[in-house]
Amino acid sequence: MSPRTAIDRVFDILARRLDGPLMVTLVVLAALSLAVVYSASGQSNDRTLGQARNFAVALVVLWVAAKIPPQQLMRLAVPIYIAGLSLLVSVALFGDIRNGARRWLNLGFITIQPSEIMKIGVPLLLAAYFHRKEDGLNMKDYFFAGLILLLPAGLIMRQPDLGTSVLIFSSGFFVIFLAGLSWRLLIAAGIAGLAALPFAWNMLHDYQRTRVLTLLDPGTDPLGAGYHIIQSTIAIGSGGVFGKGWLNGSQSRLDFIPERSTDFILAVLGEEFGLIGLLLLITLYLIIIGRGLMIAINAPTTFSRLLAGAITMTFFTYAFVNIGMVTGVLPVVGVPLPLVSYGGTAILSMFMGFGILMSIASHKRLVST
Repeated sequence: MSPRTAIDRVFDILARRLDGPLMVTLVVLAALSLAVVYSASGQSNDRTLGQARNFAVALVVLWVAAKIPPQQLMRLAVPIYIAGLSLLVSVALFGDIRNGARRWLNLGFITIQPSEIMKIGVPLLLAAYFHRKEDGLNMKDYFFAGLILLLPAGLIMRQPDLGTSVLIFSSGFFVIFLAGLSWRLLIAAGIAGLAALPFAWNMLHDYQRTRVLTLLDPGTDPLGAGYHIIQSTIAIGSGGVFGKGWLNGSQSRLDFIPERSTDFILAVLGEEFGLIGLLLLITLYLIIIGRGLMIAINAPTTFSRLLAGAITMTFFTYAFVNIGMVTGVLPVVGVPLPLVSYGGTAILSMFMGFGILMSIASHKRLVST
């Protein structure tokens, strides 16, 4: 066997089960992330190399997830959910407190954020549950599915972590909706939700209420609660159509943009690359969402269809919430810009989700269990 043939064979083995359009788009987003993180971090090599390591580890996780057949994923649904829920309870009892929030669990050799596990665990279990109930659904099934969703969402909200709680609730809701939730129930739930708003408002923490009020008028506290939104919108607006150029963003270089390499990295991208850069980012996101929905449509079983749809729409929610937050359309809830913001756990969970999407696309048959 010639060296070239051997290399081609190795590449074929490594690339098997990977979805070409999805992989190319993810690689382009990773390159864009490294460029923007380098600028946003003040040209920090350590920060940029750390982000590169995050993508490298996430790529391995994606590759492994893409090799796992959907039927095996369905068998893992209950153990993953129970493990994640147990860890969330442990966080509530023994978790580390950082910046007033109890979100992390110290296991001695590593500190983890269990809420990230539930981003996959919740839609995985709900998809498996509805797959087994596909012959006939009733109100009791939807009620039980609601409990599966609300237990982890409530524990995460209590930490408090509103952003992650919203994302996990969304991931589970999309499964329930795609399973055939009646529009009548949705309308009734919407009316009940509106009626419960006064009670929900009283349950919010003071800083969460402040974020909502700041959204309505950031100018009421320009140096406090409204500072994030005011500075991010100034940065995006100053970028114009073509931007100020890579590494030339004055708002980010002068430290006006808070959390500029994490939650508010979109402001750096908008200032340096302008409207063109933002449209490129949105185009890449739309390619991922479109490809994910195509995989969901072509999925052969209820389990794979619901899971693929939920993963794709959860990614959409990530992007929508962060873009709305940074542009002042939604309250600040601490959601990173997917696949661009600096961070390890968020990238890891998203790449795992994309690996599952690729597994669904490549494995055409799901053996009943």
